[in-house]
Amino acid sequence: MLRPRRRGIASVNAEVRDGIVPAAGALAKTRDEGPAESGANYRFVALIIASALFMEFVDATVLATALPTMARDFSVRPQEMSVALTSYLLALAIFIPASGSLADRFGSRTVFRTAILLFVLGSLACGQSRSLEMMVASRFLQGVGGAMMIPVGRLVLLRSVAKRDMVNAMSWLLVPALIGPILGPPLGGFIVTYLDWRWIFYINLPMGALGFWLVGRYIANIREDEPGRFDTPGFILSGLSLGCLLFGFEMVSRPGESVMAGVLVAIGLIAGIFYVRHARNREGAILDLELLRDPTFRLSVIAGSITRITQGAQPFLLPLMMQVGLGFTAAKSGTITVATAIGSLAMKSFAQRVLRRFGFRRALIWNGVIATGGYAICGLFGPAWPTWAMFAVLVLCGFFMSFQFTAYNTIAYDGVDKQHMSRATAFYSTFQQLMLSLGICVAAMALHLAMIANGNSAPTLRDFSVAFWVVTAISLTATIWNLRFSRDAGSEISGHVECEETSEERRSAA
Repeated sequence: MLRPRRRGIASVNAEVRDGIVPAAGALAKTRDEGPAESGANYRFVALIIASALFMEFVDATVLATALPTMARDFSVRPQEMSVALTSYLLALAIFIPASGSLADRFGSRTVFRTAILLFVLGSLACGQSRSLEMMVASRFLQGVGGAMMIPVGRLVLLRSVAKRDMVNAMSWLLVPALIGPILGPPLGGFIVTYLDWRWIFYINLPMGALGFWLVGRYIANIREDEPGRFDTPGFILSGLSLGCLLFGFEMVSRPGESVMAGVLVAIGLIAGIFYVRHARNREGAILDLELLRDPTFRLSVIAGSITRITQGAQPFLLPLMMQVGLGFTAAKSGTITVATAIGSLAMKSFAQRVLRRFGFRRALIWNGVIATGGYAICGLFGPAWPTWAMFAVLVLCGFFMSFQFTAYNTIAYDGVDKQHMSRATAFYSTFQQLMLSLGICVAAMALHLAMIANGNSAPTLRDFSVAFWVVTAISLTATIWNLRFSRDAGSEISGHVECEETSEERRSAA
């Protein structure tokens, strides 16, 4: 457990309605370990939070399907549209670190509703974009809103749920977020094929209005009594570092901009070094490096980050591969790529049982290899592959990768006390989104280098295959870190009998 800081305890300054969150007394009695009992309707809270996240997942999957069409309208090459994805994820990486401090100061409900409003305004601006530059700026505004939705929503749930219900709660949280990707690809393909791609952003408006109302009606305004000073220097340094690194990596894939890319990467590294020096000497740094002292949290961050390179690359590479490399229509591409979301949704009923049977460590090791290997098979797709075979492979990819991230997202907080939870969710979400962004950058870079090596002016199927194998090879190295998890890591969460017996034996021996 992490060492507590001198901070005020969290207060719930809104009514506890119908058992949605535990009573204040229950929270106070278990401040360091979390609530002893979950609220009667904690699943409803998870679904409300997920209704806002639903917009983000629909938006991301719809946009990926529409990238080739948008590239033609903006008169740019398809691979250059990666900046439209990167700018959104860049905003997440920059502003997510501030989300925990903002939630502590102003309350989770206030920050959540503001985030939804910003996301909706950004969606409206995206629909009005007439150039790639305007699209990039509008996506950045969307990202500012999204940066606060993800960790603040997770924070509300973590402060409301007992450990034994954590896997179940996380699964409920992800249900609408998984329905979004199921609807996204075919919806995007339909809109691009039969309507105007701008409608993929306009559909966020009614969803945003619904989420705004639900959050205001049912979510408690959890905040700290003494939130402390906002780490302005840390926010500037971390934002400068993350921003320069991401755009530097993204520019590597553009011809003639290698010098500028090198300059940005160098500035990002220097700013990162200065941030580390700053954080070591400051209590309450915006990205709290002391969290990494907890081995379970540290391993989840490292292994999960490496694995997310493949997850970030997939929505960029797969639609382009099918439309540019295989010549599929946007509608057909969307129909096939929906398979990953179907697999993800199917997994949710198995997560708790698998973790109880095998424990976190063994599940993460073996499932990680299977999940990453599944996406490597995508590099073998070709004209001879029947549609049903591609669909089946992607269903399995979605199934195993979804399990992997459910496990990472749950076990990360096993050793984090409630006083550090807001900073832990901000820290974890920052690296989560950073690596998703890096996955796009690595995929675009690998695709560009493959084109150069093969002497192609436009990407071919062989170039896409190389890009898939590069990102999956990187993610496969997460196995090294999965092996370092303790055998009884997360045993209280998973209920793994063997782990519990091992822990009891160790305590008896001690």
